[in-house]
Amino acid sequence: MPAALIGTLAATLVATPPEAAPMTSEREPRPHWRGVPATPSVTTHVVAAGESVWSVATAHGLRPADVLAWNGLDWSSVIRPGQVLNLTAPAAAQVAPTPSAPTMMSHTVVAGDTLTGIAQRHGISLQTLFDANGLGWSSVIYPGQTLNVPGVTTAAAVAPVAAPAPAPAPAAPQTAHTVARGDTLSGIAKKYGVTLAAVFEANGLGSGSIIYPGQAITVPGTGAAPAAAATPATPAVAASVDGLDAEQIENARLIIQVGRELGVSDRGIAIALATAMVESWIRNLDWGDRDSLGLYQQRPSTGWGSPDEIRDASRSIRVFYGGPSDPNGSRTRGLLDISGWEGMGFSQAAQAVQRSAFPDRYAAWEGAAYQWIAALG
Repeated sequence: MPAALIGTLAATLVATPPEAAPMTSEREPRPHWRGVPATPSVTTHVVAAGESVWSVATAHGLRPADVLAWNGLDWSSVIRPGQVLNLTAPAAAQVAPTPSAPTMMSHTVVAGDTLTGIAQRHGISLQTLFDANGLGWSSVIYPGQTLNVPGVTTAAAVAPVAAPAPAPAPAAPQTAHTVARGDTLSGIAKKYGVTLAAVFEANGLGSGSIIYPGQAITVPGTGAAPAAAATPATPAVAASVDGLDAEQIENARLIIQVGRELGVSDRGIAIALATAMVESWIRNLDWGDRDSLGLYQQRPSTGWGSPDEIRDASRSIRVFYGGPSDPNGSRTRGLLDISGWEGMGFSQAAQAVQRSAFPDRYAAWEGAAYQWIAALG
């Protein structure tokens, strides 16, 4: 071979070594939203059933916080099938960041922590915590694990305006209540027109705390017996149902109202509320797993009623409670039809009606359900 040709081939091999060839898709690093978000190949996304902001964002290599900001959402927002989400920032948003973007904190898991407890401690919903960490109802956490905890929005203009409002709070008088036989914390809170959460905070108690006759309970923000005026009730309700929107509050009121009409105990009503939260987020859904519909995801194919009957919120609640006035008669079995249900565990009683694949979910909402009853019922 001529020397000139050999030299040309050698120069070619040096200029284009195999390592310089483009990497295949199998070797390329997967996109990750912790860095600067890449521009997605599409600019919008139509939400499908079961999707969350977190899953949509990560599927497109974006940060969930950016997708929230671009769509005017926050960590407690709920997205629905068919909703269109923006996957790129509006022109104005690219020039200057939104000052009210949600902040992100972190929580290191310690022994004994639960996802429900962490969410309650930071004042966010359990679903919000799920979305921020890509978790679900079957997820397991372990000591030392770091979780993302979405914070409240921060806006400099809000702080000076809101600062004067809490000033009178420390001066509010308090009342000492001596526990009598049969008293409950939710009953004491309702008696004095305060929230159950306020009673918890004033006494260092929680949803699992036990009280006993003769114990002194501090009731904050009251000087005597509860006032008859409706004015204090408005902030009390707002504080106790924090995290529920108008639709959820309306449905929760209906669940409580029907329970009262049927003579159901507070425990039975709490089970009905917690079950609705797990099954439908207390929303009268027109979709679900297979043919499941409504507040309790009841199925026409298993005898719970026609689609229109199941979407009738009042009727579906009565069917869940069951008993002598059950619109389905003996075709289905409601809570009141289950022998010994009041002696069962919270989740066990709910599961006896629902027959869910995840029977332990209901107990996570027991404490919240009693707060909703104290505020709305």
